[in-house]
Amino acid sequence: MSLYMLQFAYTPQAWAALTKTPANRSEGLGKLAQQLGGKLVGLYYCHGEYDGVALLEAPDDTTATAVVLAAVAPGHLKANRTTKLFTPEEVMEAMRKAGSASYQAPS
Repeated sequence: MSLYMLQFAYTPQAWAALTKTPANRSEGLGKLAQQLGGKLVGLYYCHGEYDGVALLEAPDDTTATAVVLAAVAPGHLKANRTTKLFTPEEVMEAMRKAGSASYQAPS
């Protein structure tokens, strides 16, 4: 399973609805992820450009994309970003592969 970081920002209307009726959004997102073949690892809120971050495990990019598309479809987000995360072992393997190749920079 691969790990994905989903960053999101709510619309003002979504924040208004959540402040009127607070809800644990991780429950619904977890069910959605499971329904589509993934697993919600965690949901966290933060300050800054994005309002929150979710960590999603999925067997492939297609499953992760399906979770994201289903999650944003209701229109309550004004921004979202999905980043595939790599383990140190995966990056070390990529480094070994890259180290065996050569590439000429433009001159």
